[in-house]
Amino acid sequence: MLSKLRRQSPTPAAEQRSIELAGEPVIYTLKRSAKRRSIGLRIDDRGLTVSMPLRASEKWLHSVLNEKANWVTEKLSRWNNQKTIAPQWVDGEKLSFRGETFTLRIIPSLFNLAVQLHDEELHLHRIDIADKVKIEKAITLWYRCEAERVFAECVAHYAPLMQVSPQQIKLSSARTQWGSCTSRGVVRLNWSLVKMPLHLIDYVVVHELAHLLEMNHSAAFWHIVENACPDYAQRRIELRQYRITE
Repeated sequence: MLSKLRRQSPTPAAEQRSIELAGEPVIYTLKRSAKRRSIGLRIDDRGLTVSMPLRASEKWLHSVLNEKANWVTEKLSRWNNQKTIAPQWVDGEKLSFRGETFTLRIIPSLFNLAVQLHDEELHLHRIDIADKVKIEKAITLWYRCEAERVFAECVAHYAPLMQVSPQQIKLSSARTQWGSCTSRGVVRLNWSLVKMPLHLIDYVVVHELAHLLEMNHSAAFWHIVENACPDYAQRRIELRQYRITE
């Protein structure tokens, strides 16, 4: 009867806790699970989440957290630096494109026109200048069209050098991936990449084209990437400083 009651006991709710790590206060979410056998740490845009066995001791928990203190504080700092303010889609807003910053200019007009790039400004002629939903759709459509053009140019440059021929290049809206490649030769590139510096766009394109030859991340794969992009390691580090935004 006792074992039956234990099986039916509810899973403990997640706890919000705080601790000082490497001299800094850290708030984290603690989750306990009867299925876990070890303590795991995850850091994302929601902060630090700690998953641990149901009956693990507080001593073990604190030992793991202090052992990983520098890693935790560095990762949290990186995520905080990556946080971006959601676009407001108003006149004068700063928007990124190919690693540069442009000012959005929403211009009252009798007709709705596509976005036009003028020096350091993005001009959007709209009838309904206060409709943020439609403004966002118009800017996103422009981003996607530009992404198709920029990605096509990158692939046209690197594919012959790498002696590969992708079957198709598609835009992606994935929330966690800059790119992907299927075994059938379909390369998907996140349209948000077009906001980033061109050398990072090049790196992601090279990375995915390399998967047409090696569908893994083996030493052979990275050798292919290095041949096309000798400083790929530095670009890879720089890429980690960016978050996918929509």
